[in-house]
Amino acid sequence: QVQLVESGGGLVQPGGSLRLSCATSGIIFSINAMGWYRQAPGKQRELVAAISSGGNTDYAGSVKGRFTISRDNAKNTVYLQMNSLKPEDTAVYYCNTGGRTGRGPFVSWGQGTQVTVSS
Repeated sequence: QVQLVESGGGLVQPGGSLRLSCATSGIIFSINAMGWYRQAPGKQRELVAAISSGGNTDYAGSVKGRFTISRDNAKNTVYLQMNSLKPEDTAVYYCNTGGRTGRGPFVSWGQGTQVTVSS
């Protein structure tokens, strides 16, 4: 079973920066696109950013120009650099990916990491 473990969340003032990491565990043959989602209280989970296995990226309009997603294919790890943070970025951030192990295809979610932007 593939597990995803996020880290890097915390409390930051408006205008500050945070870098989230999501590491995978398990024997993985291949990984497809990797993505970051977030869910604020009372709201639905939304896609923040995604990166394909080839490095193509896509961002939600609300974070474009402020957030950068990247991945280390050798480590099967995905990152989210968040700059110029705003209070409306406050949410639990989840990473997601899918791919294939020796047991077949998988889709996994991390447990989430809290990001709070407040003065």
